[in-house]
Amino acid sequence: MKFENKSGIKAYKQFAGFLMTLVICICMCGAINSRAAGVEALANATNGLRGVWFSYINWSEMPSEEAAFKKEADKVMETIAANGMNAIFCHVHSHTDAYYKSDIFPVSKFLPANPDKFDALGYMVDSAHRHGIQFHAWLNPYRVTGSMKKWEEEKEDSISKRWYNNTETNRNVLLFDGSYYLNPSKKEVRDLIVSAVQEVMTKYDVDGVQFDDYFYPGLGTGADTNFDYQEYVESGSTLPIAEWRRDNVSALIEAVYAKVHEMKPGAVFGVSPVAQLKYLKSNRSYFVDIDEWLSSDKYVDYILPQIYFGFEQKTGSGAISDAAYEVCLNDWINLMEKNNSKVKLYVGLALYKCNTDSWDGNDIPEWLRYNDILAREVLTALGTGKVSGFGIYAYQNLIDGKAITEVKNLRKIFLGA
Repeated sequence: MKFENKSGIKAYKQFAGFLMTLVICICMCGAINSRAAGVEALANATNGLRGVWFSYINWSEMPSEEAAFKKEADKVMETIAANGMNAIFCHVHSHTDAYYKSDIFPVSKFLPANPDKFDALGYMVDSAHRHGIQFHAWLNPYRVTGSMKKWEEEKEDSISKRWYNNTETNRNVLLFDGSYYLNPSKKEVRDLIVSAVQEVMTKYDVDGVQFDDYFYPGLGTGADTNFDYQEYVESGSTLPIAEWRRDNVSALIEAVYAKVHEMKPGAVFGVSPVAQLKYLKSNRSYFVDIDEWLSSDKYVDYILPQIYFGFEQKTGSGAISDAAYEVCLNDWINLMEKNNSKVKLYVGLALYKCNTDSWDGNDIPEWLRYNDILAREVLTALGTGKVSGFGIYAYQNLIDGKAITEVKNLRKIFLGA
């Protein structure tokens, strides 16, 4: 809703406040079914994990000078805490690079500070803990280029280029559809990523490690014979290639899980995958054996699907989409129950879409018509009794002002105010 005059805006703010109170009452008493359940849901909102993603984009916007960097880092943590969040998912390896002085990867082009002069990542970790914020090291395991990074910018002495330029190891790095990836089928690649996790946890007192949805790229209609097909043939596997690829990803996830708990028993390892199960289980992309991960105790401590959709998400034909928030959420809950899973279920929310014209199949996007979508999504999730945490994408949207009312509504829930 939008108003063009000050009296209209004032009236709308008063009405929005009333609606927010009403929504909380309805969700706490009606949808959740009882006052006791409502109290429990608010307790979960207060006590569960509430993380904010801090990406390579956010890193690139930090000051380069030490004093200014530290001041801004403290401001980041103060902002996160003031809005009722208690964790930061911070990039430490985004493009087979490092946001600190690493013995494994080159320093990221997105890190503004010179790690020879001061340890920016170390200060971020320390500042988070001083502000009561958990620090989760966020890695993209296979991505080398793409997303604002070109192959020409890759340092000549990087592991990626050294592998690619060596005839004995050049299959460890694959070029596909214009971007470069570490080859998920190679044990050397898996060992490298596990070593990177170990290095981060040796150097820094992190509370957790997280991967998001950058696994196998979308391989299209030629999926059965492209990308790492050569390795599949050489492996002699009798599995269909899609199952073989899922085993490759699961081998990495299992190894990282073991390393995280070896390094720090109290730390957690989680994955934040794409939300729609039909894509996650596709034979053309990702290659994630989500049922295996959820039914076992050796892969992940939590799963955090990126349900970046509103309640009214529609398909191009106007039908309710399986991406619509409650539909997608229930799909995940059903999957957890089917696998009798002890893995914690968190939900990723799209703060970046709030108060934008992001397409959702409606004539006027839901994101423009309401300013309490995320608050209702949190309450809906908590009302199921199956969700115990949230991830908010992204940090910049906490401070850009566009979603200020959405943030205020979330803060009321998370802080119990």
